[in-house]
Formats: sequence, structure tokens, C-alpha cells
Amino acid sequence: MITIYHNPRCSKSRAACELVAGTYNSANEPTEVVEYLKQPLTVDELKKLNAQLGCPVRDMIRDTEAEYKELNLADPSLTDAELFDAVAKHPILLQRPIVVRGGRAVIGRPPENVAALFA
Repeated sequence: MITIYHNPRCSKSRAACELVAGTYNSANEPTEVVEYLKQPLTVDELKKLNAQLGCPVRDMIRDTEAEYKELNLADPSLTDAELFDAVAKHPILLQRPIVVRGGRAVIGRPPENVAALFA
């Protein structure tokens, strides 16, 4: 199963979906596309996704969004729990797209990053 956390308004997210469907998923594995702005992830789901990414929580967060500044998320004293909570409450903060396959995940910026899941 391939899961793509997707924002259809984002060109990088659309490109990653196209790469998975047209190039990398030659075995036609089932694919679920989750529009995370319509179906926000819970804190527990974000923690699981973070473990699959194997990166610091901050790497999952878009620091260019207005909410990032408004919530003062650049503050280095914030805990991972506080960061997860902010993303759960403001899903626009989640990096996009994120593709999950075989228990591993990558952030598809650039979209070609998803190739690592199919190597």
C-alpha cells in the first residue's frame, strides 16, 4: 500500500502523485491519496509518520506558512509535543507531499525524492 499525503493546490504534491502513478508504481500497488487539509492527521498519526520519515519534527513543518509565524513555531524551546499539536490543529503546516510505502516515508520536495521508496 502506498499512501500519499497530498494537497491538490500544490504543484510539487501533484507532481509527486503523477510520478508515483505513472513512473514508480509499475507493480500497480494500491494507492491511497489523503487530502490532509480535508482529513487532518491526529497527533498520534503525525508521530507515526514522523517515525517513518526518521527526521526531526521540525523537518515536517512548513516554515513559510503564516501560521508558523503567528504561532511562534521558530521558538527553539518548543517541545516535539507542542510542534505535533500545532500541526494537528493547523494541517497547512505539514510538509507536502509525504509518500509512505513499506513502513518508510519521504517528503516529496522535490518530487523525485519519492524514488527512494521504490529502489
